Amino acid sequence: MKVLLIGSGGREHALASALIRDTTVEQLHVAPGNPGIAGIAICHPVDIRENKAILELAKKLSVDLVVIGPEGPLVNALADELRKANIATFGPSKAAAQLEGSKHFAKQVMRDAGVPTGKSFTCTNRAEIERALDAFGAPYVVKHDGLAQGKGVVVTQDRAMAIEHALLAKQVVIEEFLDGSEVSLFGISDGTTIIAMQPAQDFKRALDGDLGPNTGGMGAYSPLPWAPDDIMQEVLEKVLNPTIKEMAASGTPFVGLLYAGLALTTKGLKVIEFNVRFGDPETQVLAPRLKTPLGQLLLAAATGKLENFGALDWSEQSAVTVVLASEGYPNSSEIGKEISAIETNPNSFVFHAGTQLVDGALLSNGGRVLAITGLGTDLTQARDAAYRTISRISLPGSHYRSDIALNASVAEKGN
Repeated sequence: MKVLLIGSGGREHALASALIRDTTVEQLHVAPGNPGIAGIAICHPVDIRENKAILELAKKLSVDLVVIGPEGPLVNALADELRKANIATFGPSKAAAQLEGSKHFAKQVMRDAGVPTGKSFTCTNRAEIERALDAFGAPYVVKHDGLAQGKGVVVTQDRAMAIEHALLAKQVVIEEFLDGSEVSLFGISDGTTIIAMQPAQDFKRALDGDLGPNTGGMGAYSPLPWAPDDIMQEVLEKVLNPTIKEMAASGTPFVGLLYAGLALTTKGLKVIEFNVRFGDPETQVLAPRLKTPLGQLLLAAATGKLENFGALDWSEQSAVTVVLASEGYPNSSEIGKEISAIETNPNSFVFHAGTQLVDGALLSNGGRVLAITGLGTDLTQARDAAYRTISRISLPGSHYRSDIALNASVAEKGN
């Protein structure tokens, strides 16, 4: 089949690498892609904000499946336009994408579906904001209601900082702080059936020790040796299935990737947030471990045929991803700096995220520049492979965390 993948980041590079391993994928096209993706697929310089341009490209290529990577085009109704043209599309409609596009909408769906989540207030002015902050107390959790590229959330002990962040948006959701370890778990849905993927954990803070500002994600690992054995089944029963049923019942069936950000609290599992696309950088640890042909899986979801698809097949290997960020990230991004000494080995992948080619030179072009994934028989080996590769890459002023999956690997060795 011919597949058109939309996007240009590290997530899309990881998805592209998995799609080309599927022997049924005869041609892989990516719009717009990046220099890393260009080495394995055919890239097309199309603006993903222009639905008409993407629709015309999909028709011109006569693709069998379109896979939409980023959240922006989903909230911009790209999936709706493609389906109107009878093109099989993996990605939710504009209405269903509000699960990520609006924190308020997502909370409403969770309440209606009986999905466990934290208590919250939706606020539109300073008086409401202050009442909500006082109701929950510190630490304060403030979330901008719209898309914010992973940086619209503040968790702080500082009330003044919480108010300042809240006033930057027209509408915010303020909610109780959820204690416990965080887990990311993806579900592949065709609108009525949803299949859980293996869990992962990401690291959102910029600095070692979970310090510094929130980012789009500085690393991830999978599997989680410390997680409950039945976590996938519990999330299916309490979160994924009820949400998919509620969306279908309300006339907005969800077709695509439902990302559940979870907290394993002292009072049980609770949903922190939903996203409506493959997470980044979790995709970079899950895609190399997935043995099930990805193209066939996503096509089955896009065409309503997941019911009899069967369980997913996973490698026994562990994976650890470490993100190389540009100078100043996440507050700013120094772009246009040369990247060199990228060397891979059989146990590591280098996924391009914010890169560009200028006169034959590979330059930085964003905040998160590269995502390096290491594989191994356990987390210690996977960490070694990732850090060995990233330590040799040259990018002036760049930085990365040195503690991705460290505690989990130590605990795993202790067991």
